[in-house]
Amino acid sequence: MAKTEFSIACNLCEYLKDSLFNGLNPEDLEHINVHKTCIQYRKGQNLFYEGTRPMGLYCINGGKVKVFKNNVQGKEYIIYIAKPGDFLGYRALLSEEFYGATAQVLEDAKICFIPREQFFSVLNRNPTFMRKVIKAVCHEMGIMEERMAELAHKSVRERLAANLLMLKETYGMEGEGSSLIDLALSREDLASIVGTATETVIRLLSEFKSDGLISFEGKKIRVIDPKKLAKQADLIVA
Repeated sequence: MAKTEFSIACNLCEYLKDSLFNGLNPEDLEHINVHKTCIQYRKGQNLFYEGTRPMGLYCINGGKVKVFKNNVQGKEYIIYIAKPGDFLGYRALLSEEFYGATAQVLEDAKICFIPREQFFSVLNRNPTFMRKVIKAVCHEMGIMEERMAELAHKSVRERLAANLLMLKETYGMEGEGSSLIDLALSREDLASIVGTATETVIRLLSEFKSDGLISFEGKKIRVIDPKKLAKQADLIVA
């Protein structure tokens, strides 16, 4: 499947304020800008594969990307979903290890690729940027630890409710007293996030809908009662 290049200057990117590059001095930002390659990806295309060697850093300029692993039975488990302004691949770059997961485009996306050498040249001469990247790596590892603990200790119902709330907070569009999750997830993808069978997710979503906690708008989900959903997730409600 062919990929199409696009052009965007880093200093004009609308997501710069939310990215790791926010705060870089103009010289370092321009160094990144002139060496990056920007590609439009279609849904279903992969950015990188688990077990391959990282060649650079990926910055999302538009769309969504799922990062997932396959267990020994070949079942997909989504670790997280990256959105515009997020970066992918820096942990493997810093550790000089192979990718620990696969990244696949969930919605048509615009991705900028920064080669390894250019990323490290900026990182090595900018201590503030290095600290920010290290903080981001620690945050990413914390998310993975939380996901593992969630799988070990929460029921499927609790995990589904918790993930719907997480998706609402991350991708929610506020309005009319409820929140539409602006992410067209398939039921298979949602099951991969929760770590259960697709049939189980479909049944629980139907129960949540019957209880007035959520509603459906096509493939998208609207959270109607976040407090009751939080109780389903066994979360403390303020």
